[in-house]
Amino acid sequence: MRRSAALAVMVMVAVTVSGCSSSGGADAAKATGPSGASAESGAQGLSPGAVPGSSGPSGAASSGAAQAGCTIFPADNVWHADVSKLPVHRDSAAWVASIGASAHAHPDFGAGLIDGAPFGIPVTTVGAGQATVKVTFEYADESDKGPYPVPRNARVEGGPNADGDRHVIVHDTAACKAYELFDAHPNADGSWKAGSGAVFDLRRNDLRKAGWTSADAAGLSILAGLPRADEVAAGRIDHAIRFTAPRTKKAYVWPARHAASSATDPALPPMGARFRLKASVDISKFPPQARVVAQALKQYGAILSDNGSPWFFSGTQDDRWKNDQLNALKGLSGKDFEAVDGSLLMVDANSARCRP
Repeated sequence: MRRSAALAVMVMVAVTVSGCSSSGGADAAKATGPSGASAESGAQGLSPGAVPGSSGPSGAASSGAAQAGCTIFPADNVWHADVSKLPVHRDSAAWVASIGASAHAHPDFGAGLIDGAPFGIPVTTVGAGQATVKVTFEYADESDKGPYPVPRNARVEGGPNADGDRHVIVHDTAACKAYELFDAHPNADGSWKAGSGAVFDLRRNDLRKAGWTSADAAGLSILAGLPRADEVAAGRIDHAIRFTAPRTKKAYVWPARHAASSATDPALPPMGARFRLKASVDISKFPPQARVVAQALKQYGAILSDNGSPWFFSGTQDDRWKNDQLNALKGLSGKDFEAVDGSLLMVDANSARCRP
């Protein structure tokens, strides 16, 4: 992924439209996140983003009971915002055209191997007692120092010999945190080196410092945007999905914190732009796994998080996916999507909490 210098965040006026569910009614207290950004802690709940069945270092499914108290961000977090009723963004047509109105959607995840390598983004689950290790960073000035509880056998996106983004995502269910690395490589002594890294407290609505990257170009959590096979098995994905576009603008919009382009063409979308599958798209004949993903794209949408192939939607690496079902998503194309005005959900530019 391409990196660039920090840019000013675009702050917009918020009004109550669509919005997030919340498991608590009162406003949460202000706090300082791991990156030092002022943010609000959110209400905690057991339903949004719970992750029974994430894979451990060995690839085996983890116990849901061990994760029952750890959700992937609070219910009032922007990732869980229902965007089905938000107005269409004024730049929607231009943004869709720039990504590719005729380009087909692609589920960049599934079971098995492609060209000899696993595909999708693996999630390594650890619990209490996992030893922490030192991680050194190329982009140290925008990375959380750690240490990180990354096992020696943590799974790497694309496999141990991959030459791509090499994301490593560690979900610590005891601390309820996500440790996310970009371009991660293990050292012989058990430590790791990476391009960049970020730590997310999954019980809070903290955002990274304005202008900071993460393991993703937009400075967001990768784990939060991954469809998981266990969610699909339960019949519902309750969050937005991470996706990529070939070219982005030298700008970012809430909740993104970082831009990754030098282009100034106003027809290009900024990092953090939110899209949804149009309500008019008929998904009733999609096979079960594809239908659950498509329904999430209608209700929660997708957040532009990185530069890459057009309409490539990320998900977990998991042998429980059924590739023949997911392939139905390839029948969707750019013309089936529209950008929405996500700024209407914003309460505070430095918090991921959104309006109910």
